[in-house]
Amino acid sequence: MYNPKSLCADEFISHEEILDTLEYAEKNKNNRELIQEILEKAKPRKTAEGTVCAGLNHREASVLLACEDPEVLKQMYDLAEEIKLAYYGNRIVMFAPLYLSNYCINGCVYCPYHAKNKHIPRKKLTQEEVRREVIALQDMGHKRLAIEAGEDPKNNPIEYILECIKTIYSIKHKNGAIRRVNVNIAATTVEEYRMLKEAGIGTYILFQETYHKESYLQLHPTGPKHDYNYHTEAMDRAMEGGIDDVGLGVLFGLELYKYEFAGLLMHAEHLEAVHGVGPHTISVPRIKRADDIDPTVFDNGISDDIFAKICALIRIAVPYTGMIISTRESQEVREKVIRLGVSQISGASRTSVGGYCEEERPTDTEQFDVSDQRTLEEVVRWLMDSGYIPSFCTACYREGRTGDRFMSLCKNGQIQNCCHPNALMTLKEYLMDYAGPETRAVGEALIQAELNNIPKERVREIAKDHLQKIEQGIRDFRF
Repeated sequence: MYNPKSLCADEFISHEEILDTLEYAEKNKNNRELIQEILEKAKPRKTAEGTVCAGLNHREASVLLACEDPEVLKQMYDLAEEIKLAYYGNRIVMFAPLYLSNYCINGCVYCPYHAKNKHIPRKKLTQEEVRREVIALQDMGHKRLAIEAGEDPKNNPIEYILECIKTIYSIKHKNGAIRRVNVNIAATTVEEYRMLKEAGIGTYILFQETYHKESYLQLHPTGPKHDYNYHTEAMDRAMEGGIDDVGLGVLFGLELYKYEFAGLLMHAEHLEAVHGVGPHTISVPRIKRADDIDPTVFDNGISDDIFAKICALIRIAVPYTGMIISTRESQEVREKVIRLGVSQISGASRTSVGGYCEEERPTDTEQFDVSDQRTLEEVVRWLMDSGYIPSFCTACYREGRTGDRFMSLCKNGQIQNCCHPNALMTLKEYLMDYAGPETRAVGEALIQAELNNIPKERVREIAKDHLQKIEQGIRDFRF
């Protein structure tokens, strides 16, 4: 029985409800009257408090996903862009992954770190190696990391993860500092989530991989990750442990995309129903080639066009969520989906353990093939040339605007008075400390133009003052 308020994975991600949803969507994919009603419901509306969007439930969004009418698709894309601008403006948050260890005891058939892979070099960073990796990332200009580690209680216990977080936050190199550490590690206990919260993490991220339980069990034949319910219920334990912000995601290509899309939205609805706060972020990775992984073995791959449609509909259905696109995707694909709702991207990523200290990108221990291999400065310049503000902001996390506090500001559009000036100030820091002359000139012009888009005059004047002080060498202003 489907019950979004249940804490049992089989009930809030109901297989029968997904099948009924897909049947309903197929029957109504050409129902123009219903489709227009759904699109109308999702449109942003001005209120006394700000701009609000109703979002869509999994059935409504699945109808749009099933619709193949080119005219309706254009409406979807235009609406996704409108919603993205209403909530996140033209800001794109920058981050990088940091791989701590590729030791893993799971048997995931889509990941090269699986336990049966005996020829991939296994590595675990020492705290000194963590320090060197972090300095390398700081020297690029990064302020936000997502730490990654395989599941191995012996090599990667929670104590190791906590020690690495402490090391990361402790490193101040020149003007560099990592101000937010997001964590992407295996599902764990309420007590260990409490420990992560106390360590000062930002968002806890865990990809579901697939919501199709039968497929999930086949794709995870051995190891603790084989337990579908324990894995799927992890976000509830994380929130019980005090973590305000959690991030969802599926690995598109493992199962039929329409099934995964419905399951992903049901998970978001469940978090809203139980905790009053939906996912802080949603990621949409696609399976990629790696050491002993051939993506063509999996017969559920999706085209770039379908991928873009999914991104647009996630933005429409879950308007408040941050959407993440990693360097798994090429520059061309990222350029297409950024306008459709993406608000966070990685830059200059290396998906191997210890990769940032190597002069050349290591390929023997990569978790997946990196499609976009540009430097961080090249990505920053590309974003600015495209009319976006690369943001290194971490202010909401450090000011306590997390969970329901962040969502309430985001949902009524008031976050603009914080995020827009914070984005400009962190971009100014990047330009002063890390950018070349040409990039700096482009960025300075962008900042001057975008100051006029700060809604409140008083905030705008304070931001101008802070920008001048950044030029004098003072750092880390935030609203």
